[in-house]
Parts: sequence; C-alpha cells; structure tokens
Amino acid sequence: MKKRTIGTVEVSAIGLGGMPMSIEGRPDRERSIRTIHAALDAGVTFFDTADAYNRDANETGHNESLFAEGLRSYGADTSHVLVATKGGMFRPGDGSWQRDGRPEYLKEAAKASAKRLGVEAIGLYQFHRADPTVAYTDSVGALAELLDEGVIQMAGISNAEIAMIAAAQEVLGGRLVSVQNQFSPRYATTIGELKYTVDNGVAFLPWSPLGGISRAGSLGSRHGAFQTVADAHGVSPQQVALAWELSISEHVIPIPGASRPESIADSALAADLELSDDELAALSAAVGL
Repeated sequence: MKKRTIGTVEVSAIGLGGMPMSIEGRPDRERSIRTIHAALDAGVTFFDTADAYNRDANETGHNESLFAEGLRSYGADTSHVLVATKGGMFRPGDGSWQRDGRPEYLKEAAKASAKRLGVEAIGLYQFHRADPTVAYTDSVGALAELLDEGVIQMAGISNAEIAMIAAAQEVLGGRLVSVQNQFSPRYATTIGELKYTVDNGVAFLPWSPLGGISRAGSLGSRHGAFQTVADAHGVSPQQVALAWELSISEHVIPIPGASRPESIADSALAADLELSDDELAALSAAVGL
C-alpha cells in the first residue's frame, strides 16, 4: 500500500477508524478482532481510536483496549503500526457525548490511554473537541506538557477551525502534526481547514470519509458521480471516494471506520486506485469543489 507521513512517521495512506467497533450497534468482540487483523493483512499501519469510543457506562477506553488486544494477538510484528488516540470527551453511558478540556483531565486521560494501549508513550495524541468552558489554548497546553514529559510522541487536534489550528501550532511551538476533521463527499465544507493544513505541512485526517456509519453503504446512490466512476473501474464507490480524497493532497490520510473485515479490506484498496484527471475533476465538481 502507498505510504504517507504524519510528523516523521510513515504510515499507510488509508487508516482504520475504530469507533464503529465500540459504540451503539457494535459487533461482537470476535468480529472486531478479525476486522483489526484484516486491516493489518491489507497493509494498514495507522489506527485511530479515542478513550470516548465506548457505549456503556464504566467502559471508558473500550476501543483502545480492543485495538491493543487486536495488535497483541495478530501473530506478527506490529511495532511499525502507529496508534493514535484522542482525549477530551467522555460518554457516561446514556448515548451522549460530553466534553472535558481541562488540562488536568487531559493529562490524566493520556496516561490512562497509554496504559490501556500497553505503550510507554502514545504515538499520536489528539485533543478531541474544544470545551467551551475551557480556554482552547489551555487545553492544547496540556498536549505541550505531555510532549515535554514524554507521555506522547506527537500531538494533534480534532474538530478544529482554522483559528484553532493556528492557535494550537503556536502553543505547541510548531509541533502540531495532524488535524482530524470530518470530510467526505457528503461533508466537504471543511475544505478550507484541509487546505490550511496542507499549506502548513500538517497531516489532514478525514473522519467519516465515507459519509458516516449509517450512510457509507449508500454512498453510490447518494452521490451518483462516484458510482459512475466506480462502475468504470469495477470497484466500489467507497474506494472511489477514498481515492478522490487521497488525490487532494499528499497530506491527506482518510480513516474510514469499519466493523467488518470486508469493509476495511475494500477501503484499503483505494490507496492504489488510480483515477484520471478528468474523473477527479468530475468528482470534485459533483460535491461543489
């Protein structure tokens, strides 16, 4: 699989998002482990998770523990895999998503995540989402401290506007390596943030790059241009969407969520799907770019 870079670390051009394995509608543990192993078989070396990817109360870090188990049980070397996690949100078990951007909370959350992942230092730690009750620079300042203390190796942010990205880069002293925002044919309004990260040499990690858990399967029917190109190549429209996103910049690394081995195996093939300039232009025009 083609490679891309986050900070100084080379990773697969397509990542694996773990959220569908741990929230509402999740599969059983055995299928999740098979999905993780299928990703590794396909050459995926970038996994994205969060301590808030859980469904029930008192199971914070469910997805982190699942990833750790999947990597540990793979039966081959996984030391080259970059596992990114996020902190700053939590789920109390009532279906809601709550925020906590206090520096002291983030620092303790990072240490707990490292323990669940079974690592001395987290490869990439990302501030999950701004907390309106805490100054953004204070929250990001916790990441700077975690870097200095060696708890994390790289720092990123998620769900961030351009002003937040600029502020984070300043607080981190130029050490911001990634921005994880929603981006897909359905939700392309973050193209400004994408271009800003590209201009500043920061990796852009689209979450829900296929339109979201409930919509990914109908991507082709919702976005006919992607189905047309898919038919021409004999591939899925999901592959086409990911290949289109990859074409925007070498700094873009989509992280489709998956809960079935077949899904991530199909998504991984997008890294090597070549689309013509005319096809890419038609796809961009179809989503208003």
